[in-house]
Amino acid sequence: MSPKVFLQYVLPHRLLSRLAYGVARVRTAWFKDWLIALVVRKFNVDLAEAADPVPTHYLHFNAFFTRELKPGARTVDPDPATLVMPADGKISQAGRIEAGRIFQAKGQSFTAAELLGDEAMAAPYADGWFANIYLSPRDYHRVHMPWSGTLVETLHVPGRLFTVSPWGVQAIPRLFARNERLVCHFDTEFGPMCSVMVGALLVSGVESVWNGEEIPPYAHRPVRRDWRGQGITLDRFAEMARFNYGSTVILLFPRDAVALDAFATETSTRIGQRLGRVLRTS
Repeated sequence: MSPKVFLQYVLPHRLLSRLAYGVARVRTAWFKDWLIALVVRKFNVDLAEAADPVPTHYLHFNAFFTRELKPGARTVDPDPATLVMPADGKISQAGRIEAGRIFQAKGQSFTAAELLGDEAMAAPYADGWFANIYLSPRDYHRVHMPWSGTLVETLHVPGRLFTVSPWGVQAIPRLFARNERLVCHFDTEFGPMCSVMVGALLVSGVESVWNGEEIPPYAHRPVRRDWRGQGITLDRFAEMARFNYGSTVILLFPRDAVALDAFATETSTRIGQRLGRVLRTS
């Protein structure tokens, strides 16, 4: 085991992430301006797409990190039967869920039931489809809807906060099924659809458009919320949630309802691009 992988197991994940949460909200002008400038330079962030392209205008680092894009910076695929990309980033993996298992990397996999924290809620995705999209520090950190859906239930699953960078995904078994995450279940025209917002070391904040900040607080047991009958319906391409800092979003779709396009690992993604096609609607 390499030293950096060993550190992932022994570091105090939640303590470090709480510290990062506080640092990201420091409003002292010189400090937050320095931190924003550092990230812009190190990760080559394209601020020309931002609704406010002036780094010093942001109240704190997290406001910059979750910045809104200017109107028209992303457009939706014009085919109304197209599933669209939910996030800017890169494809970590995408394809079929085989016998209930989701491929991670280098022969590693985990079950849909482990990821969702619920055997019954995972059942519709047996032999279905998944897409795993990694958001790097340079990316736009709001996650959008791949298809229109009505929120049914969320489950905040407690866990670790391992890095989700490409080297971590290759080195740490069952990583996405072990990290803290918010599982969001939707009903759609083609059946159930699930979007999983996965936390990571230092970048573990998740905020939804229907309930505000979801993570932190960090959970010590699963926290289930029933949203049935609340009328929370989001259109295809609409904002769903955001990472306060960033991480990974994983989508699950049922078998025979959709077909995802073929993607190579590390394929760049932009919100609104084609992810696949819906095959049936009710």
